[in-house]
Amino acid sequence: MTVPTYAAAEAELLRLETAVAAISTNLVDLDDNPARKELDKTRLTGRTATAWNDASDALTRLWDGYRLLTELIGRARAISSQRRVSDAERAEFVHEVLGESITLSTEVVPLAQRGLLGPGHVTTVCTPAELLSAMERAFTTAVAVATRAGEVWDKMLPAAADAAAALDHVRRLGGDAMALAEADRLLGAFTATLAGDPLGIDERDLSAVRALIERADAERTSAAELRSALEQRLADARHLLASVGEAQAAAAKAHDAAADRFRPRDLFVVGGGDLRPDLAAIEALAAAGHWSLISPRLAEWSRRARERLAALREAAAHNAGLLATRNELRGRLDAYQAKALSRGLGEHPSLVLLHDAARTVLYTAPCDLTTARAAVNAYQDALTATIARNGR
Repeated sequence: MTVPTYAAAEAELLRLETAVAAISTNLVDLDDNPARKELDKTRLTGRTATAWNDASDALTRLWDGYRLLTELIGRARAISSQRRVSDAERAEFVHEVLGESITLSTEVVPLAQRGLLGPGHVTTVCTPAELLSAMERAFTTAVAVATRAGEVWDKMLPAAADAAAALDHVRRLGGDAMALAEADRLLGAFTATLAGDPLGIDERDLSAVRALIERADAERTSAAELRSALEQRLADARHLLASVGEAQAAAAKAHDAAADRFRPRDLFVVGGGDLRPDLAAIEALAAAGHWSLISPRLAEWSRRARERLAALREAAAHNAGLLATRNELRGRLDAYQAKALSRGLGEHPSLVLLHDAARTVLYTAPCDLTTARAAVNAYQDALTATIARNGR
C-alpha cells in the first residue's frame, strides 16, 4: 500500500483549488438559470415535482459540499503556507487533503437500536476527492432536470399559445362548436399539465388539439373565406420575410463588430437556406388558384421563418453582448486599479502582475472572456486581501 506523501497532498490541494473555482462559477450560473428559477417558484406536480425534489436535494448537497471543500482548502493552505512545517503538521496536512477529513454528517443512534458497547453517534466521513465526485454527480442531476424542463417550456409554451390563438380565431369565425369544445378541453388540460409538470406532458395531446382545430376550420371555411384568410397570411409572411431580412442585417453587423475581437467559437452564427424561394413558390400556388395546397406549406414556412428570426435576434444580442461584457470588465479593472492607487498599492509587485495579466487578456484580440473575467476577479480578490492585511 502506497503511503501518501506531502508532495502528493500539495498536488491534490492545487487540483481541489482549481475545482472549487470552477464549482463556484457553475453553481452561480445554475442559480441564475431561468428554468431553475421557474422551477423553484412554480407549484410542481407529477414527474417534474419528483424530479425537482431530487434535484433540489442535490443542489443542497452541492452548496454544502462547496462549503466543506472551501473550509478544508483554507485549513490545508494555512498549514502549507507556513515558513516551517513540523512533521506533525505535515501529517495533518496530508490527512486533510488525502485522508477522510471531511465530516458529512453525525447522526444520533436511537437507544433502542444500540448495543451495550455500541456508539451513541454515527459519523459519516469521506476524502475531499470522494466529496468532489459526489458533487459532480449531484450537479449532473440538478442540471439535467432544469435543462429538460426549460427545453420543454421553451418549445411547448409558444406552441400552446399558437394553438390557443388558432382556436380563438376559428371560434370567432364560427367553426364547428363540438370540435372546438373538445379542442378547448384538451388544450386546457395540456396547458395545466405543462405549467406544473413539463416533464410529464405528451406532445401528442397538443397534436390532437391542432387536428381538432384544423377540422373545425376546414368544416367552416368556404372557398372565398379560405382565399381571404390565406391572402392575409401571405401578407403576414411577406412582413415576416422583411423582418428576417432586417434581423439578418443586424446579426451580420453585430458579428462583424465582434469578429476580430473574440474567438470564432464564442460568436453565434445562424445558418440556413434562403427563405425567399419557398415563399415565392407558395405565392405561385396562390396565383394559380391552388388555395387548398397553400395552408400547410405556408404554416411550415412561417414556422421556419419565425425560428430563423428568433435565432438571428438571439445571435445579434449575444455577439453585441460580447463587446459589452468586455467593456464592462475593462471598466471594472480600471476601477480596481484606481482603488489600488488610492491605497498606495500601485506598485505592489503581486498586484501589478495580476493587473498586467488581466489587462493583457482584455486588450488582446481575440479576447477570451472567460479567462478575462477570471483574471479581473483574481486581481480584485488579491487587492481586497492586500487591503485587509494592510488594515490589520
